[in-house]
Amino acid sequence: MTTGMALMVIFGIVAFFIIVVLLWVVAVYNGLVAGRNRVKNSWAQIDVQLKRRHDLIPNLVETVKGYAGHEKQTLENVIAARNQAVSARSGDIPGQIQAETALGGALGRLMMVMENYPDLKANQNFLSLQEELTSTENKISFARQAYNDEVMQYNTKLESFPANMVAGPFGFKPATFFEVSGEKEREAPQVKF
Repeated sequence: MTTGMALMVIFGIVAFFIIVVLLWVVAVYNGLVAGRNRVKNSWAQIDVQLKRRHDLIPNLVETVKGYAGHEKQTLENVIAARNQAVSARSGDIPGQIQAETALGGALGRLMMVMENYPDLKANQNFLSLQEELTSTENKISFARQAYNDEVMQYNTKLESFPANMVAGPFGFKPATFFEVSGEKEREAPQVKF
């Protein structure tokens, strides 16, 4: 074998390994992009349900005002929490999670106060709104679970070797879980009518 042929064989082997490494980097990169997009899609599913919740709250508060006008502070807290949650919809997922958690707590307190108003609990409009809100809360819960599952898969892939060697240089960041932050918020609000 001549020196020229030996160099060609070495060059061929090196080129083969470079191509294999490049294909591996592309495959890992595409997998990370797909995971990040699944996380974004899962958050979009939550966002749809949160918008629905935000749209229901003013109607619920107006219905309650007629029966429980002297519960002004509770109603104002719900509206303030709703407005904060609506304004948090700017793509700041941790901020939005915090605002939505506060809104959930305010809604829970409102529902507990409504226990004292039997006429309100018999109002058909209130019952309809309460059913829609309960349905929406269930959908949010399922969407949160799906979102957190996607975040876990994405973050695991992001942090695992050898994908982490590709993730860092290409700027992939861990996604944020939708978690309840405080002990008081971990308690499920009782909604009974």
